[in-house]
Amino acid sequence: MVKLIDLAFNVMKNAHAPYSGFKVGAVLICNDGRVFTGCNVENASYGLSICAERVAVFKAISEGYKDFEFLVLVSDSNEPCFPCGACRQVLWEFNPDLKIILSNKRRETEEFGLRGLLPRAFFSQKKDSAFFGS
Repeated sequence: MVKLIDLAFNVMKNAHAPYSGFKVGAVLICNDGRVFTGCNVENASYGLSICAERVAVFKAISEGYKDFEFLVLVSDSNEPCFPCGACRQVLWEFNPDLKIILSNKRRETEEFGLRGLLPRAFFSQKKDSAFFGS
């Protein structure tokens, strides 16, 4: 796990956060061990910014991977950086039981399950309702 946290901190250095100054790094691990990284990218039109988690997810999807096992999320703050609501919803689409490991700048970690972070998630009626939204 230490290597994945190190990787997330390394990727965080690439973040483009000139407006908030808040840099985030993410490492998404697939069930087969494949790793995808992401950092946040801000824009002057703030609504066009994207979080590190979604960058990693969209990179994985674009390369044909959808079976996610866990996510490592780091920031250079004293407290752990939790995924925003939009990221939680995007992650839920692929694995509501995703494990999320958070680390602060002192590399103190906490682990959470996505289901606990997004109770009663939005789901499409076209999906298997026994899997989504529970």
